[in-house]
Amino acid sequence: MSETAIRRRFPLDTFRTRRTDAVTIEPLGPASRLSLRCRDEAAIARVGEAFGTSLPREACRFTENGTRRALWLGPDEWTLVAPGEEAGALGESLADSLHGTPHSLVDVSERSVSLAVSGPQAETLLAAGCPLDLSPAATPVGFVSRTVFAKSEIVLSRTEAVRFELDVWCSFAPYVSSYLAEAARELSA
Repeated sequence: MSETAIRRRFPLDTFRTRRTDAVTIEPLGPASRLSLRCRDEAAIARVGEAFGTSLPREACRFTENGTRRALWLGPDEWTLVAPGEEAGALGESLADSLHGTPHSLVDVSERSVSLAVSGPQAETLLAAGCPLDLSPAATPVGFVSRTVFAKSEIVLSRTEAVRFELDVWCSFAPYVSSYLAEAARELSA
């Protein structure tokens, strides 16, 4: 029997960082992502302790500690993001903290990839495809929301005054990255 080697392909393998005077668009490396649904307040607090940062309780906000980020996506829904290949061990640790509590904890690391858009014209670039008001008053640092970019659903986070991160499903990543690159070309023209 012949063996076939399967090489996992990162959806942004061919996308290289784009820089102009106005913006930088860069692919972010693979990340561990766990989707959590839970309504038990005590369990939510335990998960925060196990994860290393409390889970945000305010709508459309994220919390972070070092390389870990907890994104509020709904009243009982969070995405927990950690570096590269931590999903397995992290999932076990979080599952232990949820023992005996009704919940859903799913590894969704392979579902999406992330791009960062930064620079003095980041808001303008993203406005080319995103209907949200991206002004600092409406989307301050620490903001996160599901939204659309062009025709793709994304999760948008404002991580710094002039830096955003887009989490996009793998199947839409080539489209979104191309759209961003084209919008950046037009912006710098």
